[in-house]
Amino acid sequence: MHPAPSVIIFTTLSGLGFGLLVFLGLGMPAVTGWTAFAFFTIAYLLAVVGLSASTFHLGHPERALKAFTQWRSSWLSREGVCSVAALIVMAIYGAGLVFFDTVLAPIGWLGAALSLGTVYTTSMIYTQMKTVPRWNMPWTPAKFLTLSLAGGALMAGQVAVAIVLLTLAGGITLATWAIGDTAFARSGTDMETATGLGRIGRVRAFEPPHTGTNYLTREFIYVVGRKHVQKLRVIATLLAFVLPVLLLLLPFSHALAVLAILSHVAGVAVMRWLFFAEAEHVVGLYYGKR
Repeated sequence: MHPAPSVIIFTTLSGLGFGLLVFLGLGMPAVTGWTAFAFFTIAYLLAVVGLSASTFHLGHPERALKAFTQWRSSWLSREGVCSVAALIVMAIYGAGLVFFDTVLAPIGWLGAALSLGTVYTTSMIYTQMKTVPRWNMPWTPAKFLTLSLAGGALMAGQVAVAIVLLTLAGGITLATWAIGDTAFARSGTDMETATGLGRIGRVRAFEPPHTGTNYLTREFIYVVGRKHVQKLRVIATLLAFVLPVLLLLLPFSHALAVLAILSHVAGVAVMRWLFFAEAEHVVGLYYGKR
């Protein structure tokens, strides 16, 4: 699928922001006053900027508020409801820490759960899509959740936890790539099933349905070279997981911590680009692209 900058910014920044809110809600680190204000400011900037970026990919951004009414059937709507609830609850919790030096632990736990729930609902927007076999598997939400928590632990300064979560997220990411590479073939979807003509024999495209590009070809058919994929996977793995872990294993310094965070964010951004660029939508069968 077309890796639009808006969805890359959205999935990268919102995951980091809500991941940091999870740890702040759990009291990790245990901060109050202006230090807490700084942590919450960073978390909210990441989460809100990320969520705002997602609206730019909508056909009618002015109708975004209507999405909140479809929570019974839409994961996008559930994400919106869950994100707003998380931000409101964490604002109450943060106000207690910043202005009153008071830890409202139950509210923090609720905010942490809602923040994690927001990441889960985001992942389910993609996981539910049977038309994209690479996404339609349990590994997709596992990847989103572990990446968010790993980034959150890293930004919260939880070194030991971050090392464990970065290692876990790296392993799950490798698994999603390995399993995803064969997901389309294992789905059983091909030109015969797509057209319903399999009963008469082998089907092939004689000519493409359109002489030029259209919405489907722009949004759902994006072909990236295999050799480029492998290079980008190595770059993403090194930046998002390997380098941050190595930096965290060194004697602590703020400079190394910042470098680890920047490396991780860059690696996740590359990973998000691959997440969309590698997604093979079944509609490509009609255009001879699968």
